[in-house]
Amino acid sequence: MSIRIGLLGFGTVASGIPYLLRENGSKITDAAGNTLEIAKILVKDNEEKNRLLAAGNDFNFVTNVDDILSDDSIAIVVELMGRIEPAKTFITKALEAGKNVVSANKDLIATHGAALIALAKEKEVAFYYEAAVAGGIPILRTLANSLAADKVTRILGVLNGTSNFMMTKMVDEGWTYEAALAEAQALGYAESDPTNDVEGIDAAYKAVILSQFGFGMTIDFDQVSHQGISTITQDDVAVAQQLGYVIKLLGSVEETPSGIFAEVSPTFLPKSHPLASVNDVMNAVFVESIGIGESMYYGPGAGQKPTATSVAADIIRIARRITEGNLGKSFNEFTRETVIANPNDVQSNYYFAVDTPDKKGQLLRLAELFNAEDISFEQVLQQKANGERARVVIITHSLNKTQLANIKQKLQDEPEFELLNTFKVLGE
Repeated sequence: MSIRIGLLGFGTVASGIPYLLRENGSKITDAAGNTLEIAKILVKDNEEKNRLLAAGNDFNFVTNVDDILSDDSIAIVVELMGRIEPAKTFITKALEAGKNVVSANKDLIATHGAALIALAKEKEVAFYYEAAVAGGIPILRTLANSLAADKVTRILGVLNGTSNFMMTKMVDEGWTYEAALAEAQALGYAESDPTNDVEGIDAAYKAVILSQFGFGMTIDFDQVSHQGISTITQDDVAVAQQLGYVIKLLGSVEETPSGIFAEVSPTFLPKSHPLASVNDVMNAVFVESIGIGESMYYGPGAGQKPTATSVAADIIRIARRITEGNLGKSFNEFTRETVIANPNDVQSNYYFAVDTPDKKGQLLRLAELFNAEDISFEQVLQQKANGERARVVIITHSLNKTQLANIKQKLQDEPEFELLNTFKVLGE
């Protein structure tokens, strides 16, 4: 008897599932321990159903989710609709009906995943979501299984292909933010409303999930600070290049002596760092640990076939567990009490760009402000902005989040200074 699957949605990713089952059927059957069959597919309405049938798709399309949820022969429900609702309601009903669920919905999992995971555990069914982070890169399963014996200390990631494409254009070709965004939208990488991508929200969702798999702690989305790329200027890019860095929008999750900390922010990366060469729409996750040391996982973060491959891998794993009769284990079995880091324990070097009057004593005044917060300089550059103003660039030695907040406030309180930008700097 084959294992029957119900798909919720038949967009770009979902339509890649039949392709893999057809093109790699023998290997998939061997791995799953059984044949897999797409029994029903939920679509929006009869108009979409008729369009898909007219295009030659030979599937049982349904327009009511209950046709899938009430079908006892369907063992695995695959949610590929996106957005939080109605996906959350449909997944909840599927789990309550005793069905195993696969999803790629990072927004939903980052904000409501804990409740869904608990429900799956209660019902002794599987809830897997490998494709929710970095598309085709099998990073979640790697953290849960291959690195099970290792202690992860920090995870860094280029986690959003749209913003990375834009930063590549801005860094390598000197494009403005506006020009890079227009190109990303023209190519279909960015939505008409690009906020989630360019302001770091999408990457922050993924950081929430990475915190669970890398550190066993479930942080809330609102505990992940996020800063996007919209304020980055050509001046920032030029200075970074001059000093031996490239700018990337980086997700970071790390464990400090007092707890875990996660953020998404533009970051000055040394050109020698492996993440510095991750360009265009590609993603990469860089893991620091006490066992392996440093390892990087690189690949496409989106797209039909890469994402469908991760989804299919989850389906196969669940099918194997159904066949072997050992359902009910969590996708991630590493859990600890969640403890958020003290801001004094979260440290990094920082880049400051400050607009000042071009007159004697301004650099000394800046030095006094930073010194009052016990912040020392690693590098200082002064650039002419125009006849009356100058632009001062400072790379600091390591400082903590409390010091960062204090010095930013002091700079904002000084009437002659304008703080243009502040970004993290990753050391060599």
